[in-house]
Amino acid sequence: MSADLVIRGGSVLDGTGTAARRADVAIAGDRIEAIGDVRDADAPVLDAEGCVVAPGFINVLSHAYETLQLDPRGLSDLYQGITTEIFGEGRSMGPVTGRMTDLVAAEKPLFGMRTSWPRLGDFLADLNGAGLNIGSFVGAENLRMPFAGNDDRSLTDDELTAACTLLDEELAAGALGVGSALIYAPGSYASTVELIAYARVLAKHDALYISHIRGESDRLVDSVDELIRIARESSARAEIYHLKASGRENWPLMSTVLDRVQQARADGLGITADIYPYDAGSTFLSAFIPPRFHEGGKLAARLADPSIRAEVKAAILAPRQDWENLYLGSGGAEGILLLGGSSISVPGQTLAEASRGGDPLDTLLDLVEAEPNLMVAEFTASEADLQRALKQPWVSVCTDSEAIPAEAPFTDTSTHPRTYGAFARVLGPWVRDGVLPLEEAVRRMTSLPAANLRLTDRGVLRPGAFADVTVFDPAAVQDNATYLDPHRYADGMRHVLVNGQAALQDGKPTGVLAGRAVRRGA
Repeated sequence: MSADLVIRGGSVLDGTGTAARRADVAIAGDRIEAIGDVRDADAPVLDAEGCVVAPGFINVLSHAYETLQLDPRGLSDLYQGITTEIFGEGRSMGPVTGRMTDLVAAEKPLFGMRTSWPRLGDFLADLNGAGLNIGSFVGAENLRMPFAGNDDRSLTDDELTAACTLLDEELAAGALGVGSALIYAPGSYASTVELIAYARVLAKHDALYISHIRGESDRLVDSVDELIRIARESSARAEIYHLKASGRENWPLMSTVLDRVQQARADGLGITADIYPYDAGSTFLSAFIPPRFHEGGKLAARLADPSIRAEVKAAILAPRQDWENLYLGSGGAEGILLLGGSSISVPGQTLAEASRGGDPLDTLLDLVEAEPNLMVAEFTASEADLQRALKQPWVSVCTDSEAIPAEAPFTDTSTHPRTYGAFARVLGPWVRDGVLPLEEAVRRMTSLPAANLRLTDRGVLRPGAFADVTVFDPAAVQDNATYLDPHRYADGMRHVLVNGQAALQDGKPTGVLAGRAVRRGA
């Protein structure tokens, strides 16, 4: 047999959910040549004795579009067995055209790297050759901002037609679908009708609508119903980003949501979801300010006005809310952990601690003024509910984070532990605690997202498929990152191959950069 590499002596989980079988895996070029007894192959051998051999994991929600420009290895994800990063929650690196061009140019990127390309394919081509595979949705903001900018208004009929034409062109070039983020301005300004128009274009291409829904707290059920309506009226498939019920008083809503999705699926709708396995989310502290104060991109100017600052504080504490209030959902300042530093605070403090006995809302607004991109963790979810969600056969896994090395300058600020641990936490502790069987956990990280994204020949181990492969010790897989000490790689991965090349070998990164841009159906 002709082969370039053999993975020998492991238990193969092919990604489909079937039981493991002891077999060798022969690789020729970037593809799997054979699975079984390949002792006649004259090729270098990677030892997999005592390990599971599985497809490379697919991170359906990644924010590594900047960090992979700085360090293309993607080590925080590579150490978890991730071989493919998917971008596009709310905004994508392209297409950036029209009014959006100047608005994006005026923003300060979180890591200081390029954040706009005229077309999504241009971005994918420029980042092609990183350490991990990359793919992207078209951000819903990229469809409305060329026409409406940061304004809170509906698109005109002509503008919506032009936006749909732009989307159609991007889908024809292999974009995975549309990703919306409906709690952040200006994405929150999109109406359901606008989103249905995009989804109808998606349906023609068998592409996916995926959404950070409008509300994950007291508006959770209505927000899931909106996503189901979009799928029903457009005939497009749809997925819920990082499914959770935020705020202790809203945890009982998870049962209703799971029932709603199950019924929609029984009705023939292609509804799916993903989760990250932590009871805290993470976002910019500026997202704790109601969207109407962001309108027109003038939040900083508004916060400089004492009368408007008072209005913002009152809106955050108002008893009736028409927006996703993360401050109240976190239980107030004690439930908000600052992940980045500024002149006012240090990483690892809660907002209450940073306030030093003063009004925490004043501190919140001061922090947003001083550091608009300050990241925080908000403790809102129930781990038991997340585990219950993951037991649904249509739920996959994500990090909702960048992919970084545990090295300076990335370690100069904090991050959410999911950056280094989301997949390892599911594959290790949650599997060992009985949340999921190992073969099913692997399916949620491989063939399920590959099928949802329509990625051809990925997410499975079979002859002819791309040789994205993880080799891990299931007893040793462990997440090590914590909220106060987040820059710690996961344990348990012995080898990780990307397109047939060893990016991690014998537990150490090789520096090989074999990632490719992946496109829907290609």
